Amino acid sequence: MQADDAHLQTALDRVRSAPDLEALRALERESRVLVDEGFAAARQSPPERRKEAFQSVQRAKEAIEAAIRARKDEFEAAALESERSGAGFDPTLPAPKPRRGSLHPITQVTRELEDLFTSMGWRVLDGPEVELERYNFDALNISRDHPARDTMDTFRCDPEGKLVLRTHTSPVQVRAMERLKPPFRAIVPGKVFRNETVDASHEHTFHQMEGLCIDRGVSVGHLIGTMKTLLRGVFGRDIEVRLRPGYFPFVEPGFELDARCPFCKEGCSVCKQSTWIELLPCGMVHPNVLAAGGIDAEEWTGFAFGLGLSRLTMLRYEIDDVRLLLSGDPRFLEQFA
Repeated sequence: MQADDAHLQTALDRVRSAPDLEALRALERESRVLVDEGFAAARQSPPERRKEAFQSVQRAKEAIEAAIRARKDEFEAAALESERSGAGFDPTLPAPKPRRGSLHPITQVTRELEDLFTSMGWRVLDGPEVELERYNFDALNISRDHPARDTMDTFRCDPEGKLVLRTHTSPVQVRAMERLKPPFRAIVPGKVFRNETVDASHEHTFHQMEGLCIDRGVSVGHLIGTMKTLLRGVFGRDIEVRLRPGYFPFVEPGFELDARCPFCKEGCSVCKQSTWIELLPCGMVHPNVLAAGGIDAEEWTGFAFGLGLSRLTMLRYEIDDVRLLLSGDPRFLEQFA
């Protein structure tokens, strides 16, 4: 026992004189090995001395653990006191700069489009995301039996269905016509909502930008010229597009403007194996929509387009999954800093 007591005292002295936390951790690991060896040796003791051997090792273990905890507390107290004292702190040094953030890629594209259109004399408008059914459907010549009104496609906000999460930015067309006197040109960027099955090219929440031009003598030629200017301004080059007939209740005639898929040559999941991405539905404003906005269709004409900001952003930055845009993943967003 005298030898055991001497070994224990030596171990305690080493713990109490440990110069730093790293050295103390090394002693802690070493003591665990020694304690395990002590218990192993106690198991080999004669039966009449086994209990006393185990108790001796257990007392040594508890004493060493208590000494280690006490020494850790001393290091923590010293560290705290050092921080409070301000030792090593130089108040003349500049404060650390906050971490630099970045604009979301959709925000970047939206601001570029706003700059582009305002340079051409267009104004930027906004509208509510929770919209009246009248503006979202009725005033846009969307009939009561149109499938877009079905709850499988539209999020309803009240039992009567008078309030909906807007399915497009087109309601602001009518609001603009009610508030502004023609001629005028305006764009409306914003968030829209549809009850979509989410995949690489579809989201239930995404971004659009509506465009509306009302003037005398407006034709399809003005529409095509504006669309070409738009895409050239976004991509800084001519991008391959195609214009094909499309049906939308609020325009007549209506068109679909598609852009060549930048991710493939023979088809992929983003373009649904077609090598084209549907980007921009457009057309001449329907006379019924002009009338709903209080504008004489005999005197004024106009064109409108609904640009998919989410899809345009994917094209611009070669993003192959629309779900990344609203994921909030810093690893994705930091690429656009």
